[in-house]
Amino acid sequence: MISTNDVRAGMALNLPDGLFQVVDHQHTKPGKGKAFVKMKLRNLDTGAVAERTFRAGENVQDAKIDRREFQFLYSDDMGFHFMDGETYEQMAVPQELVTDAAPFLREGMTVQLPIFEANPIGIDLPASVEMTVTYAEPGVKGDRVSGATKPVTMETGLVVQAPLFVEQGDLLKVDTRSGDYITRVS
Repeated sequence: MISTNDVRAGMALNLPDGLFQVVDHQHTKPGKGKAFVKMKLRNLDTGAVAERTFRAGENVQDAKIDRREFQFLYSDDMGFHFMDGETYEQMAVPQELVTDAAPFLREGMTVQLPIFEANPIGIDLPASVEMTVTYAEPGVKGDRVSGATKPVTMETGLVVQAPLFVEQGDLLKVDTRSGDYITRVS
């Protein structure tokens, strides 16, 4: 148990209605009445964000989330399969937990899996990944307007808007939070 006065952003709480991560918190002492703590919480099962208010000093259950590095192996109808690099233990993560990260996953890629009570609760990607362009329409000579982009298809099937000079076979760095082109690596 932890006091609501000691809660900080990023902590995980095991509340009666689910597992939540603290996005933001604010301790308030009004002129009249007792102090309270207002928190913005993200449900780790659904991803929904909600605001909750607690009395100052109220005890809540903190959740110990273990973040370990895993290597992505493959995906099939059972989910996405990862291997722990230290113990070589394999773990299948259900499709529902990986939906946003799936277009960025390449075989052999290392990611962090947050694990609560021996069950994965999501996937943490690096801020950017490097992927190879598998299809890009050729740029037309003279069509070099500054800032112009074209859609290119990456090795995972992800379509990214990239500058006109990008060609098939190029290695690009892509932002995993927004899916935007960052730079050409090769």
